[in-house]
Amino acid sequence: HIEDYNFRHLFDGYATLVKLQFENGILIAGHRQIESEAYKAARKNKKVCFREFSEVPKYENFMAYVGDIAKLFSGASLTDNANTGVVKLGDGRVVCLTETQKGSLVIDPNSLETLGRLEYSDSLGGLIHSAHPIVTDAEFLTLLPDLVNPGYLVVRMEPGTNERKVIGRVNCRNGPAPGWVHSFPVTEHYVVVPEMPLRYCAQNLLRAEPTPLYKFEWRPESKAFLHVMCKASGKIVASVEVPLFVTFHFINAYEEEDEDGRVTAIIADCCEHNADATILDQLRLQNLRSFNGKDDLLPDAR
Repeated sequence: HIEDYNFRHLFDGYATLVKLQFENGILIAGHRQIESEAYKAARKNKKVCFREFSEVPKYENFMAYVGDIAKLFSGASLTDNANTGVVKLGDGRVVCLTETQKGSLVIDPNSLETLGRLEYSDSLGGLIHSAHPIVTDAEFLTLLPDLVNPGYLVVRMEPGTNERKVIGRVNCRNGPAPGWVHSFPVTEHYVVVPEMPLRYCAQNLLRAEPTPLYKFEWRPESKAFLHVMCKASGKIVASVEVPLFVTFHFINAYEEEDEDGRVTAIIADCCEHNADATILDQLRLQNLRSFNGKDDLLPDAR
């Protein structure tokens, strides 16, 4: 909350880092706020100053709203509140992330101090990326949704650099906009790009008050697809229609091979909410706080 104003949604709160360190049989614990520009502005002005997941600043007049819309297209009004995940890059840097690219913040894992923004040195542009990249000692893989020409860039960043290089592009099979990509699965040789019918929606993004699906819209008529890209060549090796699905997180992915070592299938596991997009609105804090220990508040997942 800010002063006496309570945030609406689980995804809105300003990020806090928690540290647990074992040393000589002793547990050392600590916590510290990530000092994003959004957090610092909220503390200084005692109000929301950037566009969060479900929150927008309160405008004093219509011209202030118009000015904020102009800043939206440049990304200036989008939050950098890195409240989604923490990754350690192959070069040792520790980065906190959210779905806006500007919300890639480098921190000191010992003191938990916010050191500054990870400035990508390439010219790929865009405002958003997958909140959960795939990070190994050798590479950082993520997806960049293209909201203008619906599709996704699959990109790789090597340790020691801030430059993302394009592996390939996936064009959406359907829909007026790309599907939301909070996370995505990767196997040894392939990147799987999900295209959900829960799609980004420019109209909802421009609204001064949230809709039940926030920045997205449910478009079941646009169908759902999984696209498989070869990591080495960037070529699409499969693009298949699948049953409608809604997922936040992919859990695991692997390749199945025949006795000659040829890949015969790719298995990707996720927590799927039975194609029920209302899970987004059910994560409102008011709803979660109403849990009485008996009634199930959230739609079933599988």
